[in-house]
Amino acid sequence: MSARTVLTGKIQSSGLLGKDLISTQEWNREEIDYLMQFAKDIKKEYYAGRVSQLFKNKTFFMLFYNTSTRTRSSFEAAATILGGHSQFIDFATTRGSEGESIKDMAKMYERLGHALGVRILESAVDYVYGKGNAVIREYAKYADIPVINMADDVYHPTQAITDIFTLQEKLGRNLEKKKYVIAWTYSDHIRSWGSVQDEMLIATKYGMDTVLAYPEGFHVDENLVQQARNNASQSGGNLEINHNLSEAMKKADAVFPRSWASHDCVLTGLNKFTKEREIELHNKYKDWRLSKKLTDVMNRDGVVTHVLPVFRGQEADDEVMDGPRSMIYDQAENLLYVRAAVLALLPSGPTGKI
Repeated sequence: MSARTVLTGKIQSSGLLGKDLISTQEWNREEIDYLMQFAKDIKKEYYAGRVSQLFKNKTFFMLFYNTSTRTRSSFEAAATILGGHSQFIDFATTRGSEGESIKDMAKMYERLGHALGVRILESAVDYVYGKGNAVIREYAKYADIPVINMADDVYHPTQAITDIFTLQEKLGRNLEKKKYVIAWTYSDHIRSWGSVQDEMLIATKYGMDTVLAYPEGFHVDENLVQQARNNASQSGGNLEINHNLSEAMKKADAVFPRSWASHDCVLTGLNKFTKEREIELHNKYKDWRLSKKLTDVMNRDGVVTHVLPVFRGQEADDEVMDGPRSMIYDQAENLLYVRAAVLALLPSGPTGKI
């Protein structure tokens, strides 16, 4: 039996055909495990020089309201190795930017392709929390093809799944009770909560002892914090809040250093909070930076993660991001295999009638 036949059988039996991916919280652990195992199968094929054409003659529309480096390139490469095509669409070049309805756009993409990805956050929604996620859910409401969240202001699911996939490679398949520090670190950029929050949700789903470390005023969505606590209670993990970075780092197995916008900024948007006021608040905590001194108190085999871009010299020092603990490029590479698994497992066919 060929590898393609085996993987095709796995697609049919996955139960994931036609499913949206808007947040990891809306998938159960068994579904995420299935996708990650499929990604592992694709990675093995890729390194063997042969990848099953599981997306042949299919199109993934990628609608970007915001810029991207890894999300665009990895989805495009994923479609290519599977024999299909990912089409990049800058929202500013569509009629949507002139007022065309989301419903009409969603129904059009549904007739022309096999899945729709949407990326919308930060400046595209004036930092008003939840506005980007609401747009993605509106596309999902009208499109009868899978809608994939390529990052919004609340979630970033394909990134979060990739990060767990990579942590399993580095720390072992069983992540229960591994200490994972998601640390606010300084930068002069204003970034939304999506990556951080989905990271918190999936880490607690996998039983990790998760620590959110941040200065006062930078707390995230309290509802999602409670969901993460519920995840932890079911998985055997834990969620801790710590306002002392040095203390949080002790005996950590993994750390993710990243800046994010303050609570007040995210809730009100920059139009009311002002960029200047937010940067002024960030500047009070320039000492919140991941240094080698801090990584030295981690467990011996502890790793440094980052979804990138990392603002070097602000969020973290070069010697940390380029050091032996860093897994950032492995993490970026694994986006290819996880996103290929998404394109293989979720889409079916166009829904137009003949």
